[in-house]
Amino acid sequence: MTSGVPKGENCLVDMDSKAGDLFSAEPADAAGSGGVVGKLWLPKGLSASVAKEWFDRRRASIRPWAGFVDHRKFTKPRNFGELCQRVVRNFDTYNSNYTFIFLGLILYCIISSPMLLIALAVFVGAFYIIHLKSLESKLVVFGKEVTGPHQLGLAGAVSLPVFWLAGAGAAVFWVLGATMFVIGSHAAFRELEGGSEMEELFMEPV
Repeated sequence: MTSGVPKGENCLVDMDSKAGDLFSAEPADAAGSGGVVGKLWLPKGLSASVAKEWFDRRRASIRPWAGFVDHRKFTKPRNFGELCQRVVRNFDTYNSNYTFIFLGLILYCIISSPMLLIALAVFVGAFYIIHLKSLESKLVVFGKEVTGPHQLGLAGAVSLPVFWLAGAGAAVFWVLGATMFVIGSHAAFRELEGGSEMEELFMEPV
């Protein structure tokens, strides 16, 4: 007598097809690799390969740092129109350099503040614990399942008091202020590529 219950490999296939990772943007295929390994949730379109590609593209388009900081290329703009022209053109020319300066200021701010390091560790730890719990069973808060984006928010809520004690708000304003000062000063006083001839060309009335 045969029953409608699948047996053997068919049963495994049916169970594996229903298995999924709550933190993945797509259904997990960890069962095929011999274990239940979930992927941490990432915003749609964001992955390690995409981040690496963006970083490599930025690094490849960096202008030489020797020319970037050459003090002989820094002069005072002759008027407000030239100042605006320099800022616009230099932002376009040194976009990748400015990006890495911004990232460097963020890194410096984090490293120089032990409390910020602790707050980040608490956030990462909370998110990792939530991730592990989600692999065991679905997380439900106030009758609603906690999905990937909400899990990041939950980890942020748990670590919020630590970020507040660490002065994260002041750190953000410091990074923004330092970035605007450093990058804005460079863009305003750095001569355009091509020297004064290029500036005169852009300043000529049409």
